[in-house]
Amino acid sequence: MLDRVVKKFAALGVCLAVLAPHAMAETITGAGASFPYPIYAKWASLYEKETGNKVNYQSIGSGGGQQQIIAKTIDFGASDDPMKQDLLEQHQLLQFPAIIGGTVPVVNIPDIGAGKLKLSGEVVADIFLGKIKKWNDPAIAALNGDINLPNKDIIVVHRSDGSGTTFGWTNYLSKVSAEWKEKVGQGKSVKWPTGQGGKGNEGVAAYVAQIKYSIGYVEYAYAKQNNLSWASLRNQAGKFVQPSKDSFMSAAANAKWDSAPGMGVMLTNESGEGSWPITAASFILIHKNAPDATKTKAVFDFFDWAFVKGKEAATELDYVPLPQSVVEKIQAQWKSDVKDAQGKSVL
Repeated sequence: MLDRVVKKFAALGVCLAVLAPHAMAETITGAGASFPYPIYAKWASLYEKETGNKVNYQSIGSGGGQQQIIAKTIDFGASDDPMKQDLLEQHQLLQFPAIIGGTVPVVNIPDIGAGKLKLSGEVVADIFLGKIKKWNDPAIAALNGDINLPNKDIIVVHRSDGSGTTFGWTNYLSKVSAEWKEKVGQGKSVKWPTGQGGKGNEGVAAYVAQIKYSIGYVEYAYAKQNNLSWASLRNQAGKFVQPSKDSFMSAAANAKWDSAPGMGVMLTNESGEGSWPITAASFILIHKNAPDATKTKAVFDFFDWAFVKGKEAATELDYVPLPQSVVEKIQAQWKSDVKDAQGKSVL
């Protein structure tokens, strides 16, 4: 009898040992920018397979991510529009970059494939200002002597929600067009002179895919995943370049990460012959006074894993991983700046 009881407890011990990792698994929730959603989703899938821990990320736009982390309804927020120092201080938030990518103009013009159409920043600004209305406008034709451009109206598609992708896009247009800067300016949301809105990178990509002779802007991964044609752009050096991890890396190569609060640097219209002109970093926001130290540590564990083991997945989706020197600065800030309820580091 005693022998049978011992064996039962031994068997139970084996079962508990097997179940223990799953019982202890953490689930963290984040929300915000749609720009990095493809890589965050990929990272989350790989991370769960390796660790059993879950990361639920909602692509709701940068504005929503900032609002929800301030309201403490999520464990981390994500934004492509870096938060300004006064707001970071007001809400006691730590901001750090997580990934680098590029925004691309996408078009739906029959018989014109990806990368074939050439555009300049000034021409793109005039299209989104509503000044250039036809695809065969002389300003576009002057850049594309080898393409038979259609005599069709241009249909502009932009974001309808508060968007860090829009912030980067309008930041770029403000740098290359004085008229855009004066009349529209930059922001997560702006008063669009023309066009129709789609929600998220997903919505803009869907509209451009459906509407012939349209133009919009999305993160590069969305263009590739939806088989959309993109335009090459003339950069600050006067060279027409294609979007790629190499052209994003060129733009980010000389970034001065310490020059802005929370490393919130803008990478638009950077110098360099190979630089993509609408490159951007995407940022994570987390409370310095951790509402739940266990959840906060789980967020750091996830991004620590992503910085080390997520590089290949990032490059496969044409994002650019952060330089190791930047990662080390971020990890140091985690340890020094984020505290639990007792004022101790969560790490």
